[in-house]
Amino acid sequence: MTRVALYPGTFDPITNGHADIVQRAARIFDRVIVAVAHGTSKSVCFPTDQRVVLARVVLADVPNCEVCRFDGLLANFARERGARIILRGLRAVSDFEYEFQLAGMNRKIIPDVDTIFLTPAEQYQFISSSLIREIAALKGDVSAFVHPAVAEALVKRYA
Repeated sequence: MTRVALYPGTFDPITNGHADIVQRAARIFDRVIVAVAHGTSKSVCFPTDQRVVLARVVLADVPNCEVCRFDGLLANFARERGARIILRGLRAVSDFEYEFQLAGMNRKIIPDVDTIFLTPAEQYQFISSSLIREIAALKGDVSAFVHPAVAEALVKRYA
């Protein structure tokens, strides 16, 4: 049986922490699907298609990774793609409560799909997309936290 993990998120922007989680997950699972959320209540700085393109650039060296967009209920998308695992990243204890609640809800909706949590490497644990957006909007240098293509896109976005 192929072990497929689904890593959903807005990835706005995709950070080195996201990339670290995908690279490590790719060693554990046969296939990792990075699912870029389209319909989201979060405010985003890049349109969905651009977030997909940037994620593909960032993750180009991960051969068993597929990046695609999704809209609607994650449970439906997981079923469509044959994912048996939902992969979630945890940076700090503050992330846990929300992620735990989400995992419980997903278990009720799709009981045959499990949620697994991975933490990023220590040097990425403080990085969040919202902090990156804020630094970039204030004309700060984000190059240590994101892929060069993402840093360039942020400079253009906030020029």
